[in-house]
Amino acid sequence: MRRKKIAFITAASLTLAVSFLVGGFARAVPGAPGASGYKILKKIAIGGTEGWDYATVDAAARRLYIGREDHIDVVDVDAGTVVGKIPGGGSGLLPVPELGRGFATGGDAGTVRIVDLKTLAIIGTLKTGKDPDSFAYDDVNKRVFIMNSASANATVVNAADGTLAGTVALDGQPEFVVADGKGSVFVNITDKNQIVEIDGKALKVVHRWSLAPGEGPSGLAMDRKNRRLFSACDNLKMIVMNADTGKVVAALRTGAGTDAALFDPDTGNAFASAGGSATLTVIHEDSPDKFSVLEDIDTQSGARTMALDAKTHNVLVITARHGHGSTHNDVLPNTFVAIVVGK
Repeated sequence: MRRKKIAFITAASLTLAVSFLVGGFARAVPGAPGASGYKILKKIAIGGTEGWDYATVDAAARRLYIGREDHIDVVDVDAGTVVGKIPGGGSGLLPVPELGRGFATGGDAGTVRIVDLKTLAIIGTLKTGKDPDSFAYDDVNKRVFIMNSASANATVVNAADGTLAGTVALDGQPEFVVADGKGSVFVNITDKNQIVEIDGKALKVVHRWSLAPGEGPSGLAMDRKNRRLFSACDNLKMIVMNADTGKVVAALRTGAGTDAALFDPDTGNAFASAGGSATLTVIHEDSPDKFSVLEDIDTQSGARTMALDAKTHNVLVITARHGHGSTHNDVLPNTFVAIVVGK
């Protein structure tokens, strides 16, 4: 993520953040659902003053993983408690439940750590490119794709044995990546305003498509059934692309400072989290080529990363409060939370 580890606070969004925090961190936040039916259900207090990056959920195990500067938080999403910490900083952890292991990207260390999901022990380490960031699991070819932000390529790992499968040159800075369930992965190339498709078996780029009118893509999600890609862009747009043809079928408004994107196949809703405007945009897929913006839900300043709980269909948005002036980049104690949005 380009805004890794720091959630920038604007003057406009600060008012929202302060008013939102009045109710405290541990209990449910009152509020009625809006047009989308979603509302803030509660906040989970996680704590710590480290910055953060990717959030992922293992819905079956009921665990939320959040990448921090010097560890990965492991949270029981039902109990709302931190149940473990995986040592070593980085971007986040990709759980692969079918193999009982996760893959934690190592940030500046240029490594991926292989983690036993039951014990949280590190059982292996593999060298990657520079600044390994986002990740996706290709369940057809049984490979993990790790996007190396500073070396413009992807490291590919055989998930079962943790060996290196190869490296894919991307000719640009990669951001989020998704797998399509058919053996391909798609990547936002943020400095080229493009999406590339990688053949997960041959390990080569097979398509490169423009995201215009989208600029500065970051978050990426996919409707696998209808073959639609959702790319959250810096210029306040969610671009929807046909994954088979590269045709842009919609350009929808979002809030300012988006970073992550999600799609829930059971509800047909896509989401874009915007830390600058402190909103979560909810978009409904009316048909494969028709989309409606349902609502902008007020969240909290800096709430730019998120994860989907596929069991409850809740969206968990991650943020914290920051200091002022010289401490603007510092996370304040006892303010780091997961905001749970649902119905």
